[in-house]
Amino acid sequence: MKISNLPIDAPYNEGQRAWLNGFFSGMQAHMSQSAGASSSTDSRVVTILYGSQTGSAESVAIDAGAIAKTYGLTPSVKSMDEVDASALAGFEYLLIVTSTYGEGEMPDNAQMLWDGVEAEGMPSLASVKYSVLALGDTSYDLFCQAGIDWDNKLAELGATRLYDRVNCDVDYEEPAQAWISSVIPLIAGGSGVSNVDANAGASNKPEYHRKNPFPAKLLVNRLLTDASSSKETRHYEISIAGSGLSYEAGDALCVVPTNCPDLVADLIKALNCSGHEEVTVNGELVLLADALQNQFEIKTPSKEFIEELATRSGNQELNGFIAGGDKEKLSDYLWGRDTLDLLLQNPTAEFTSAEFVNLLKPLQHRAYSISSSGKQHPETVHLTVASVRYDGFGRNHKGVCSTFLADLVEAETPVKTFFTPNKVFRVPEDNSLPMIMVGPGTGIAPFRAFLQDRDFRKATGKNWLFFGDRNAATDYIYRNELEAYQASGLLSRLDLAFSRDQEAKIYVQDRMIEQGAELFQWLEQGGYFFVCGDAYRMAKDVDQALHTVIAQQGHLSGQQAIDYVNQLKKDKRYVRDVY
Repeated sequence: MKISNLPIDAPYNEGQRAWLNGFFSGMQAHMSQSAGASSSTDSRVVTILYGSQTGSAESVAIDAGAIAKTYGLTPSVKSMDEVDASALAGFEYLLIVTSTYGEGEMPDNAQMLWDGVEAEGMPSLASVKYSVLALGDTSYDLFCQAGIDWDNKLAELGATRLYDRVNCDVDYEEPAQAWISSVIPLIAGGSGVSNVDANAGASNKPEYHRKNPFPAKLLVNRLLTDASSSKETRHYEISIAGSGLSYEAGDALCVVPTNCPDLVADLIKALNCSGHEEVTVNGELVLLADALQNQFEIKTPSKEFIEELATRSGNQELNGFIAGGDKEKLSDYLWGRDTLDLLLQNPTAEFTSAEFVNLLKPLQHRAYSISSSGKQHPETVHLTVASVRYDGFGRNHKGVCSTFLADLVEAETPVKTFFTPNKVFRVPEDNSLPMIMVGPGTGIAPFRAFLQDRDFRKATGKNWLFFGDRNAATDYIYRNELEAYQASGLLSRLDLAFSRDQEAKIYVQDRMIEQGAELFQWLEQGGYFFVCGDAYRMAKDVDQALHTVIAQQGHLSGQQAIDYVNQLKKDKRYVRDVY
């Protein structure tokens, strides 16, 4: 019986066809083996390395390992920071699964390995066969840049590309599965399948996940900052009772919002439409108003929309930035502007309803660091969220999800949610080890969860929090809780930095250097160092301060301090949750 030429075209989508191709290929190999063919895959090892900031790449890598086992392969799934660059030359089959962080940067756990492969003296990888799966977001200029860099570097070092790189947008599941289902049979080389299981890559996913979010209920919506504050930070408690879901301190809760009705109405008006026009969404006809409310990202303009608007409007300034490839000037021009601003400022650019929605991206979930312990609060999830509101270009602007939670969700409004685990950003398993947490502003969220977790465990390890914001009188969120933790002894040290309470601004990194001797002592005692918050300023300043403290207090050279920090990262004792 020959099954490899079975027709598996429509009605299947691309991902399903790729899976079935791999499935039937494996079945044929399995039958051949049963007929007496010999197998060489029993000793064939495939190394799967992941670079992951939030857990998505790790999840895909685990799925790839599960599928590899069904083909009789021996998968070795590892975080990139578990491998030295020199070890790459010893791998016969190498799969790279990596996300891209920030503006084209490597994820935190990939940086050391990347630095190693870029260093002089890196050996040839001529014996390595590889493929790369890149996870990214097309709303960023350097889409999938980390994966592109890995693909190019491995080829440059002499490795053989076994299968072309696949770049995935935010909806990565189907292309990722198609990649796995194509590359794994190639590595197996037509050899035997030990146990073909179409669900092998599911990683025991719970009933509710990204494709099927849980309709949670909002129980608490409380203002944390003072009414006179320049900020609006809120505390939310969301019920997951009856979902069967669970979470750990350090995980994120993802919320799928709907768009602001006022913004939807203003966009419809700017398009000279009524909202009753029918547009096609995922092959179905939907009213324009409903599509803009629930289906599309209507606040942040897509690159496709910006380019088309520039062409249709003849806006010389905008066209100049695009034609000249000046991303920095284009970014400055777009700062604070949303899709509606661009339409209002370029009225000669006209779009039909169909043309407009075809230039939009799907509405995406927003991920928030959880500010509660699943051990203390198994049926609720707490979030600490800053509401985004600002005036600009003659209009009031609001963040999509932060004000969805603040303004639009009522007692009976389903809040579509799912969890994103973060297996690295975790309270130390050893309850006796010290823990240092740096989390200004809403960066305090996971550390509130960490303290609850330590409290539940009756952990004896010391806990030190660096926290700050603009003004103590208006922005000292969770003050009563933190002071209670201090009084109980759970919070061993609390260093505060309110930047605008004195003439010279003071930040958490300044407090770190002030307390450098004790901070270094805690690290020497096996302490963990955690950072949460703004990636572009705070996290970089804190990283620099950490290097400074280690060099000064350890009497180390600059390179020795770098080596010390790299070892902390390798030991998973310096971990960041930054955005």
